[in-house]
Amino acid sequence: MKSKFSLLLTGSFLFAVAGLTPAHAAVDAAAAQALMDSNKCGKCHAVDKSKTGPSLQKIAAKYKGKADGEANVIKNITTAPKVKLDDGTEEEHKVIKTKDQAQLKNLAQWILSH
Repeated sequence: MKSKFSLLLTGSFLFAVAGLTPAHAAVDAAAAQALMDSNKCGKCHAVDKSKTGPSLQKIAAKYKGKADGEANVIKNITTAPKVKLDDGTEEEHKVIKTKDQAQLKNLAQWILSH
């Protein structure tokens, strides 16, 4: 009887602790910023103001609450779609120079965190 109670108590404790750990890793802001810097994304994008392209805050607001937001950001930074600039002209979006899916996912999550 005592061993069943100990087993139940241990199992309950492990279940509770598992609930405290996040389901996904936290965004590595420094790595995301470094990837943006190395790809010169700051030429067109800033955190809080529009330049040639929208601010990161505007991008995050556009996808807020949408399940496919991360996928859309990754698509935009990896496939060179035509984008409309604030001045009305269109150009191909620059492609991020990495194929590492973890880096792309981290960058997309960081952008959406603004």
